[in-house]
Amino acid sequence: MAIYHAQLKTFSRAKGHSSIAAAAYRAGLLLEDAITGLRHDYRRRDGVVETRCIAPEGAPDWALVPAELWSAAEAAERRKDSTVAREFEFALPHELDDIQRSELAVEVTRALVVSTPRN
Repeated sequence: MAIYHAQLKTFSRAKGHSSIAAAAYRAGLLLEDAITGLRHDYRRRDGVVETRCIAPEGAPDWALVPAELWSAAEAAERRKDSTVAREFEFALPHELDDIQRSELAVEVTRALVVSTPRN
């Protein structure tokens, strides 16, 4: 029996969130926050199967580099109560193999990136 799960999360400065810390954790990367100087090192984190950046067509090359993307997201928001990132979390069917789950995740993510209005 399939179990469905989808959740939208926001990361807000007012709550002390950092998009850089969140991205480093989720991707199992080392990312440094240029504003605070904090280094977020999750390279030893288990459970990260795959990570990639997906950007809309025509986006600059830096949008595909996690450190540059999340630094730009933090720098773009100036208010102390800004929402600096959003995360859409969804369950992938266990009936699919790893390759199929990866393809499905990319397909859903591309649909979200294309359908999200940008300024």
